Amino acid sequence: MRGLGLKIAAILVVSIVAVVVVATIATAMMLASGESDRLMGPMARHMALTSSFITEGDRDVPPPPPRAPRPDFAAGLPAGTLKADMTEALQRALAAEGELRQVSVVDPGFGDPVAALKLQDGRYLLFSFPKAMGPPRELWFALGAWLSLVVLGVVAVALWMARRVTRPFALLEHAVASVGPDGVLPHTPEVGSREARQTAVALNALSDRLRSAMESRMRLVAAAGHDLRTPMTRMRLRAEFLPSEDRQAWLDDLDELDAIADSAIRLVKEEGAGEDRRPVALDVLLGETVEELTSAGLPVVLTGATPLTVVAGPLGLRRALRNLIINAATHGGGATVALIDDTAEARLEISDGGPGIPEELIPQVFEPFFRVNPGRKQSSGGAGLGLAIAREIIERFGGSITISNRPEGGLLQVVRLKSVPPAGGRP
Repeated sequence: MRGLGLKIAAILVVSIVAVVVVATIATAMMLASGESDRLMGPMARHMALTSSFITEGDRDVPPPPPRAPRPDFAAGLPAGTLKADMTEALQRALAAEGELRQVSVVDPGFGDPVAALKLQDGRYLLFSFPKAMGPPRELWFALGAWLSLVVLGVVAVALWMARRVTRPFALLEHAVASVGPDGVLPHTPEVGSREARQTAVALNALSDRLRSAMESRMRLVAAAGHDLRTPMTRMRLRAEFLPSEDRQAWLDDLDELDAIADSAIRLVKEEGAGEDRRPVALDVLLGETVEELTSAGLPVVLTGATPLTVVAGPLGLRRALRNLIINAATHGGGATVALIDDTAEARLEISDGGPGIPEELIPQVFEPFFRVNPGRKQSSGGAGLGLAIAREIIERFGGSITISNRPEGGLLQVVRLKSVPPAGGRP
């Protein structure tokens, strides 16, 4: 968001400074363009006095100033380009001084323009036309200082305005980055400018609606799973009156429905669970889980467990690990488990030797009730919620879980949790 603020500030600064620079250049050009007109009056006065002194011999007329251009005589009009605009301006200035003789301003192509005053005998009295001096140097220094002050002021105001304008976007960015594992936005303080307060109010209203929708969904799923138990119980009783060849099929279907209902309720409970977190010795917890599943007859092997401690809820973490290992042992023909220290992370690898999963179906493995082969549910049981529950628990504790196919065959499940130093001894 800081980048957006800097871009807005840069746009404001460039726009305003460009306008100021253009206005300054235009002012300087106007000052320079009027300089030649201001020279016409003194030039005409000088030419009138000089011509009167030369042609009439008027001794009372003061001589030209020492720095004034010295006149010269020519038999004809000098070669060069006639400057019509300067000629017209100088002719008007001479008329104002009482000099009505014809004058021409010629640009010879090199040096300064020449003012040629035609005398009565046909000759021309030539005067070097002085260059326009332009604005004084002090004016340029003043313009530079003024422009520097304008730029500094514009930068300060632009940065302040950009921060004020982007404040609501910064709130949005912070709120999105703070979304918890439950998908609900945290409460945003309703302080600051009017726009920031309005944004915070909208975010808090959205958070309340999301929380209400999540709770409503959990209540709905839990109620549906609970209400299914009553008709399933009646169907189980009625199955006792069916012929023996049909009874077992009915009971198997009812067992599957019961497993689906229980799994749905457990998933909802995991999403809404608030188990206290504390340092947990992951290697000890993993060893106990593997021993438990091995005692139950599942083919599970623990190849290594580096002593590592993570912050989590022990009951929820045990349930997630159990689901992942059971999934590998049941569907992969056996699970191999290893706990590795991976630079401030605990990496748990669970591999199996099963057939794997088609690459295009791997993104769907964490979806509730997903099965690679729907037909195998009759032999393996389960409702297809084990991975979904495991991911919900792992992500709630700030970890991640990924599944990929191994090059030699089978699946590799990798769980990553942030490891911490053990506090006060290993639990």
